Amino acid sequence: MEERSELDTQALVRAAKSGDVQRFSELYERIAPTLHAWATLRIRPAQRAQVDPEDVVAEVWVRAWKAFPEFDEQSSFRAWVFRIGKNVLLESFRRARHSNDALDAGPTTRMARMQQLPDPATQVSRRVARHEGVAKLLEWVGELEPEQRQLVLHCGFEGLSYAEAAERMAENRDTIAKRWQVLRERLVRFGTSQGLAFVD
Repeated sequence: MEERSELDTQALVRAAKSGDVQRFSELYERIAPTLHAWATLRIRPAQRAQVDPEDVVAEVWVRAWKAFPEFDEQSSFRAWVFRIGKNVLLESFRRARHSNDALDAGPTTRMARMQQLPDPATQVSRRVARHEGVAKLLEWVGELEPEQRQLVLHCGFEGLSYAEAAERMAENRDTIAKRWQVLRERLVRFGTSQGLAFVD
């Protein structure tokens, strides 16, 4: 019997499309550690009392699963998930800014929110939060130059095209392409050593 970890992305997509939530969780968990790291890098220290990366990962699981029937199998699963992640994070930031209830930021409210999520979502989120490679990835990214960190966020995590990343960073597309190709090799090598996936 073929191990689930050995199934390719397309096989997992087909199984998840047929309604197999466990296959979807496996597909999602391949990129969830980088989603957690991305959210951690995006959340400012002052926001962390109200916006938690673990919650973001769980909420994105829920929204991605609900929207999965409309997912285009020919597109990038990673880029699709990160688009959902950006929406979740923006909504979380808005909710944090407009919250006048001090209890809304507390652990009791957070626990109540997590308890309302499906078991697979919270299980994936908690496993990812304990993934040793996430802390090492954050340390690795933290040692990069600011421009390199932006490249990792935009091209590595979010899966933006060179043109999109160039627009975000106010740079020339070809310059972004050359710099990312060099950095990508380092990122993939690092990910392989830590059991992290950076490609679909």
